[in-house]
Amino acid sequence: MYKISESAGAPYGNPPSERTIEQLFESSVIIVNKQAGPSSHQVAAWLRDSFELDSTGHGGTLDPNVTGVLPVSIGKASKVIKVMQESPKEYICLMKHYNSQKESKLLEMFEKFTGPIYQIPPFQAAVKRELRIRRIYEIEMLEHTSKKTLFRVLCEGGTYIRNLCEDIGSALGSGGVMEQLIRTKSGPFDIENSVTMIEAHDMYKVWKDTGDATSLCSILRPLEDMLVDIPIIVAKDSAVDALCHGADLAVPGVASLSKNMKRGQLISIRTLRDEAIALARATVNADEVVEKSNGKGKVAKLERVIMKRGTYPREWKTK
Repeated sequence: MYKISESAGAPYGNPPSERTIEQLFESSVIIVNKQAGPSSHQVAAWLRDSFELDSTGHGGTLDPNVTGVLPVSIGKASKVIKVMQESPKEYICLMKHYNSQKESKLLEMFEKFTGPIYQIPPFQAAVKRELRIRRIYEIEMLEHTSKKTLFRVLCEGGTYIRNLCEDIGSALGSGGVMEQLIRTKSGPFDIENSVTMIEAHDMYKVWKDTGDATSLCSILRPLEDMLVDIPIIVAKDSAVDALCHGADLAVPGVASLSKNMKRGQLISIRTLRDEAIALARATVNADEVVEKSNGKGKVAKLERVIMKRGTYPREWKTK
């Protein structure tokens, strides 16, 4: 982080690590280990009804027969769930070949499909069917027989693994199809830290019956946990309420920022206590902010306000 100015934190706000169960029910995310059968929307709706909530959302659609990591947002956390849809994903896939394939040929093809690839979303996808580029970061073969291959793939959000299997099969000249798929990671969340819907319901019932929220708090993650993979700008306390009213962030309001921030990137604006204030789009590179730290100028244009107005005192004046 680049430190731009000294700024002592005043006694306002509420750090993510200190939130009560009631506050987490206003804004948090649960990492569900989705089972085969229900759609992602049905999982989010079931959790809403099971936890007696007003609203839930989900980050990154999984087909009904696909299992694994599905972040489900609660309350205000739905304002940032879009970040999860765009975050990198990891899958374990079982691919079936119509004809026998040698391991060496598969490894060669995996290497060719690593990097940017072209895809058209399938007919059942809830997005416009147009040619687009998606990036495959890694493909690792785990097991192989003549007719089936188990592999791990790390890819850009929005990549269709079913299409990837079909395209690899076509390139091999024999055809192939995705037989089974598990999502093992979505952004910063992995399957080891997920819970089934039944486990989540049991934890909720324990809290309602006994008042002990220990287990339930362990699975209700602060919304800030969804934003760890994007650059951060920490705002001074004096700028927080203005940001909550929709003002763009200028240099005088910056306390520190990520060194890797680039112009045009989606960023998270935080308080000195690590609370999410808003999502914004950087209008300058990090080093440009450092160069004019004693000057003026906009550094980020707001896209979505997260924090409630009045959480911090008003320290700005209207013209």
